[in-house]
Amino acid sequence: MGDTLRLAVGVMGNAASLLLFSAPILTFCRVIRKKSTEEFSCVPYTIALLNCLLYTWYGLPVISYRWEKFPVVTINGLGILFELSFILIYLWFSSAKGKMKVAITVIPVILVFCITAAISLFSFHDHHHRKIFVGSVALVASVVMYGSPLVVVKQVIKTKSVEYMPFNLSFFSFLSSSLWMVYGLLSHDPFLTFPNLVGIPLGILQLVLYCKYRKRGIKEESHKWDLEIRNEEKSKQLQLVINDSNNDKS
Repeated sequence: MGDTLRLAVGVMGNAASLLLFSAPILTFCRVIRKKSTEEFSCVPYTIALLNCLLYTWYGLPVISYRWEKFPVVTINGLGILFELSFILIYLWFSSAKGKMKVAITVIPVILVFCITAAISLFSFHDHHHRKIFVGSVALVASVVMYGSPLVVVKQVIKTKSVEYMPFNLSFFSFLSSSLWMVYGLLSHDPFLTFPNLVGIPLGILQLVLYCKYRKRGIKEESHKWDLEIRNEEKSKQLQLVINDSNNDKS
């Protein structure tokens, strides 16, 4: 019964995490359409990449016992593909300064993962110590990942606009953290439980801020829409005046 419940929660956690990983797709469709990264930050995606790399390594049989962490491996392996895709799109459309920032954040991520993998393989010779070492590094990376949206939260409070903090990203972050915390408790795995205990209140904070500043964003959007309509009407009227003037001259 316990194993069945844990597996069920793991499957639900996978589904929630898949929605979380795919949430930025709309953001990057906007980046591609506008051919600009605007005010979006690449930091959350590079930290998420490190988190996915470490937890994929943590769940593999070389670190954990057989395939006891199979749900962790599947979703984080998929997360690596998502995060790499987002980073490459960001890199392509960012300015020279933005590309430098991406390199400054991505290179340390790759180094941290490679060093962690090498130490776990060659310095520890049993699953128990390998799990503790890799799990500890992954726990820190996961806490940093859940804390990385605080950069966006600061911007939301400063601008009083949720334009750069999509609701679906905040909601799925909260849902995913809740499910993986339960999975960690059922698995008696502190390296899955503790980081998600941090993720839950941060997710709630983002949702509260979204609810607080959403109405302001709607008003601003409607104001922009009204201005665009008025500008279009004025340009049409100006064009009619020009046409009438040309007809009179003829």
